[in-house]
Amino acid sequence: MTEATDSPHMELAWLPLVFGGLPHTDVFEAWDVSLSRLPEIPCWPRLPRKSYLENMYTQFSERFPGITLDDAAIHVDRRKDIDRGLEVLYLAYLEDDLAYGRISGAYAAGLDALRRGDIAFPREPLAIRGEITGPVSWGLTIVDENRRPILYDDVMEDAVAKHLRLKAAWQEEALQRFCPRTIMIVNEPYMASYSSTSVALSATRTVELFEDVFAGLQGLKGIYCSGATDWSVLTSTSADLLCFDAYDYVQSLADYAEDVAAFMARGGILVWGIVPAGAPARSESAESLVARLEAAIELLSKAGVPREQLISQGMISPSTSLGALSVSLAEQVLDLTQAVSVELRRRYGAPAAPATEPPQPQA
Repeated sequence: MTEATDSPHMELAWLPLVFGGLPHTDVFEAWDVSLSRLPEIPCWPRLPRKSYLENMYTQFSERFPGITLDDAAIHVDRRKDIDRGLEVLYLAYLEDDLAYGRISGAYAAGLDALRRGDIAFPREPLAIRGEITGPVSWGLTIVDENRRPILYDDVMEDAVAKHLRLKAAWQEEALQRFCPRTIMIVNEPYMASYSSTSVALSATRTVELFEDVFAGLQGLKGIYCSGATDWSVLTSTSADLLCFDAYDYVQSLADYAEDVAAFMARGGILVWGIVPAGAPARSESAESLVARLEAAIELLSKAGVPREQLISQGMISPSTSLGALSVSLAEQVLDLTQAVSVELRRRYGAPAAPATEPPQPQA
C-alpha cells in the first residue's frame, strides 16, 4: 500500500471518531471510558439510559414551538401558542442569538459536566466533537397532535432547520472554549430510508435543510447515515465529513463513486464505520477489520475514487451508536476502534498525536 498523500486535514487521518450514545448511566464513568480510548478527539457522551431527556430526539427539543413531553413521549401540540413560539425562534434566528439554542444539563449531562469544568482531558486534543440530530430525522420523528410528522408542514419544516441551526451553533461555541477546532456531526438515521415512501422529500429541499443547519457553524461539519442511501444528496451538501457504516454498507457508497470522488476532491473526509457496533465485534480483531477496510478501499478505488485520497482522507468509527449495547460490549467496540486506528496510522504514516498538556477552559 502507498503512503498517505498530503491533505488539508492530514493530522486527522485515521483517528477514531465516535457519535451517538453510550450505554453508561454515570456521566463521569462515560467520560473516562471515552477519553481513555479517544483522547485526540474528545466526544461528549450522550447517555440515553440515564434519562429519557437524552434520547437523540428529545435532547434537542427545548424551546421548540409547541413541544410537549407526556409519559416519555414527545410531540408538538398546536393547541399551544405556536405563533408566539415561532416568533421567539425566528427573532433568535434573525439576531443570531445563540442563547436560544442552549442545551440544559438535564438534557445533556455529559456536555454539562464538560462545561462546568469537571472533565480534564489527558492531553491537548486535535479537535473536539459535537453532535446534533439532523433536520430530516428530527422532523420525521416529531409529530403533531394528529400524529403527522412536522417535516410535512411547511411552517414547521422551516422552523425545524432554524431551531437545530441555533442548537448546533450554541453547542459549537460552548465546545470552542475547550478546543478551537470543532467537528459537528449531524446524525441522520432516517436518510437510510431516503427516496422511500417514508421520506417524501426532494433532493433540493433536503440539501437546503442541511445547509440551513450548517450555516451557523464555523468548524468542520459532518453527516452520519447508518445505512444505504442516495449518497449524491449528502455529497451535494457542504459537509466536510461523510460518516457511514462501512462494515455492512460499503457497496452502497461504491454505487455513488463519482459523487464520492467529487466530495473527496474538495477535501472531504470519509469516516469509515468499519467496527461493528454489535455482536459481530466479539468475533473480530483489529487485524480482521483492517483487512476488511482495505478491501473496501480497493472496492471504491476500482469504482473510480482515487486511491491516494481514500488513504489520506479517512477516519475510523464504530458502525453506529453504542447506546443500545451492554456496557462491556460497547467498551469492546471502543477498544477495537482505537486498535484499528493505531494500526492504520502505523501503516499509512499519519502524524503522531500531540502529547502536550490540555488547555484550561476559559472563564
